[in-house]
Amino acid sequence: MLHIIFDLSFLFFFSLVTTFTMRKFAQKIKLVDKPNERKLHSGSIPLIGGISIFISLLYFLFNNPTLLPNSKLYVACTFVLVIIGALDDKYDLSFKLRFFVQAGLSIVMMLFGNLELHTVGDLFGTGDIITLGWFGYLVTILAVVGAINAFNMVDGIDGLLGGLSIVTFGGLGIMLAYDKQYNLSYICLVLIVATIPYVLLNLGTFGRGRKVFMGDAGSMLIGFTVIWLLLLSSQNGTHPPLRPVTALWLIAVPLMDMAAIMIRRIRRGNSPFKPDREHIHHIFQKLGVSSTNTLIIVSAIAAFLAAIGICGEIYSLPESLMFYLFLLCFVCYHFFICNILKIATFIRKITK
Repeated sequence: MLHIIFDLSFLFFFSLVTTFTMRKFAQKIKLVDKPNERKLHSGSIPLIGGISIFISLLYFLFNNPTLLPNSKLYVACTFVLVIIGALDDKYDLSFKLRFFVQAGLSIVMMLFGNLELHTVGDLFGTGDIITLGWFGYLVTILAVVGAINAFNMVDGIDGLLGGLSIVTFGGLGIMLAYDKQYNLSYICLVLIVATIPYVLLNLGTFGRGRKVFMGDAGSMLIGFTVIWLLLLSSQNGTHPPLRPVTALWLIAVPLMDMAAIMIRRIRRGNSPFKPDREHIHHIFQKLGVSSTNTLIIVSAIAAFLAAIGICGEIYSLPESLMFYLFLLCFVCYHFFICNILKIATFIRKITK
């Protein structure tokens, strides 16, 4: 136990020092985020949160190569993503190029890591396990690209991406520990510890002048790592530690937010990939909720939904029930987001 505490403490300080060091490097090469019509922060902020987390994770896996299956393949894939993300942060690459790279890495993951969606379980309550066959390759590509961009889209206010990733890794770590897969559970804990220094600097804990952002390199790293671990956990033999439907609950807020905002964009006749300020955190801010309170509310919602998924897994609730309940939550979420201004106005009238 003392050995684990020492390793995690060292990893925390390693990540913290790396983040401080990378700040100066980012400023020299102009890898910074400048304010514009969508980004309302002040000053140029270094975009090195994700790079620092990757370096810390790389250090850990180099010293513990057997804890994560196919760790070399994972490192190679995430290295490519971090490079592409950093280039996108600096030069604003086309989303088509990013999607192409993400899809290509998902194919590499399937071919060399044997990580793909073989089954989605008994989603419709028929008693039959739904296997995907060759269609699973396409669904896996969509799942990888979707997860990466879901976490990318939700990165809109200080601390939110870090908070949501901690919720996801924490929930997954609990499920893996419950299944006695302690190595993978420990990896989840390592990811949380490596992320905390970024969150502290991102929130301005060490002063506003030392603030950093995650950047696309970080959001793509987080999204890919999440889907890698979810596939590893939900497609692991005949009795995996995690049913596929539970994975939906662990990433519920990023997934619902991405789906809801794409639906709204398409209904307006816009591209689903056109950036705007209509994500859940933006809407709370339009209502006058502070960034700190928005972070707390959204993270609490994510934790609550993840807890529902964990309870459903532990108590073996029917997969179909959990799936339909998830769809119901999404419908309610979408209705709430689309009508939140009307709801807020109605509430104000009542309270007056």
